[in-house]
Amino acid sequence: MLGKKKEKKPPKKGSMKELVDLSVKEMNEMGVVSDVCGQFRSLLMDQLSRVLVMETEDREPKNYRELPSITIGLVAGDGIGPIIMQQAIRVIHVLLDHEIASGKVAIKEIQGLTIDNRLAKGQSVPVEVLDEIKMCDVLLKGPTSTPKGGSMESANVTLRRELDLYANVRPIQVPDEGIDWTFFRENTEGEYVLGNKGVEVPGKLAVDFKVITEPGVRRIAKMAFEYAKNNNKTNMAVVTKANIMKKTDGNFSRICHEVGHNYPGITIEDWYIDIMTANLINKDIRSKFQVFVLPNLYGDIITDEAAEIQGGVGTAGSANIGDQFAMFEAIHGTAPRMIEEGLGPYANPSSLLKALQMLLQHIGFTAKAQCLEMALNECCDTERRVVVTGFKDGATCEEFTDYVIEKLI
Repeated sequence: MLGKKKEKKPPKKGSMKELVDLSVKEMNEMGVVSDVCGQFRSLLMDQLSRVLVMETEDREPKNYRELPSITIGLVAGDGIGPIIMQQAIRVIHVLLDHEIASGKVAIKEIQGLTIDNRLAKGQSVPVEVLDEIKMCDVLLKGPTSTPKGGSMESANVTLRRELDLYANVRPIQVPDEGIDWTFFRENTEGEYVLGNKGVEVPGKLAVDFKVITEPGVRRIAKMAFEYAKNNNKTNMAVVTKANIMKKTDGNFSRICHEVGHNYPGITIEDWYIDIMTANLINKDIRSKFQVFVLPNLYGDIITDEAAEIQGGVGTAGSANIGDQFAMFEAIHGTAPRMIEEGLGPYANPSSLLKALQMLLQHIGFTAKAQCLEMALNECCDTERRVVVTGFKDGATCEEFTDYVIEKLI
């Protein structure tokens, strides 16, 4: 009948409860989103504060040659770290015996940067350990373990940030194949600086962050171009994934080109990280590359590939350089399997000894650095009378170091 009102159907059984449950769920999700946004705002403000510090910092880089005394800190680390550090200390005393006796060089062994102590303290670098490190001028460091999962960041990431070691410099040389590469990896930004600051909506999604700053890129680019200019290098490879990471990597490439305008004798080439990993194993073109500058994560990956081409990650040293401090380290890990299998004494100390050679060069002992470099080249590349294999069929760490010292004396 016209005009007759339709009768309202009673709500289905359970629909009110479902509506309430849905509202509660939405409120919970909005609460999570609000928390995540708050975390991101805090991250953004922290990074903007860091940019301000970099923009206003005007201290001159430390001149090691002018220091009355240079303190070298030694941190053994985890796993095979104490084993190879013990041998590095032997080499230090052979090369710097006179300087240590006269007080020109002081050696400071620093304890406590071990995975057990870090987990017990709940700190990636315990405060008292960091305080001791800051009393030194340079640091020679063995490998340290990083726990999987959780929120504790790598000790290296913490040290690079706290000491502002913005440049990771890794030389790779294979003379017989015309390879003479130097990698400048930005050390304090990218994915690593915020690697333990990601956010998660449990059971739904997780988001990690990558940061690139204007002053951060300018200073690593300037260091790379200055090195190229001072060492008669004419090719600079800027390695990114700017076609995908348009803001971060796009800005990294742009800033490198802007800095490069001040170095007219150097050719700048843009390469994507995926094709560059292929280029390094392409024998037809790889010898043309000379200097590389690249963001943090890409640099970490590709320098391990380059070290493998040189002869393995155990053969390469690494420098972490800032304006006021520098840290030199082996680029390999702690080798837990070697320790578990009782093969620790057969660890290869070459990487840490190459790091020591870079340290000596950095603090102004050029002749001693060259002497160690020549000894390592002979022991590792040309004569190879004593060979470390990492197994019992090869030389021990101590036997190889005896071989190196024999060349130094």
